[in-house]
Amino acid sequence: MSTEPSNSKDPKSVYDFTLKDGMGNDVDLATYKGKVLLIVNVASKCGMTNSNYVGLNQLYDKYKLKGLEILAFPSNQFGEEEPGTNDQILDFVCTHFKSEFPIFDKIEVNGDNSAPLYKFLKSGKWGIFGDDIQWNFAKFLVDKDGQVVDRYYPTTSPLSLERDICKLLGVE
Repeated sequence: MSTEPSNSKDPKSVYDFTLKDGMGNDVDLATYKGKVLLIVNVASKCGMTNSNYVGLNQLYDKYKLKGLEILAFPSNQFGEEEPGTNDQILDFVCTHFKSEFPIFDKIEVNGDNSAPLYKFLKSGKWGIFGDDIQWNFAKFLVDKDGQVVDRYYPTTSPLSLERDICKLLGVE
């Protein structure tokens, strides 16, 4: 599990990170410059799995050609609801939900071993959210410049983000 900043020790945007995808390949997030990103910590055995993956797929299908990219990060920190290997996770997501957006290496999103990307995402002034991720399917909306512009509770439906996504994409 590698999510070290690729360009500096003090990252200025999500583009400063290189991470492993679900197959173990390095992915420089700078390849997503100019796209709106929805970054989500996911789990396969959560009560919110079905509704979130269905909604995420609908958003991705509708907006991927307009500049939306969804980045999914499996995490087993909440109720051990993502216990599988990367291969098992990829198989589950691709078989059950036909998801086409990138699935990354399993990471930790809270605590001392929290992935540096998630430390960066959580560093905003989030008020009632506090620093920690509350559960699976917390969502971060990132603008085309790699800056986090909003954070959503795990219970927030992906489809309810459509207006915010469209605003960042500049589409109606």
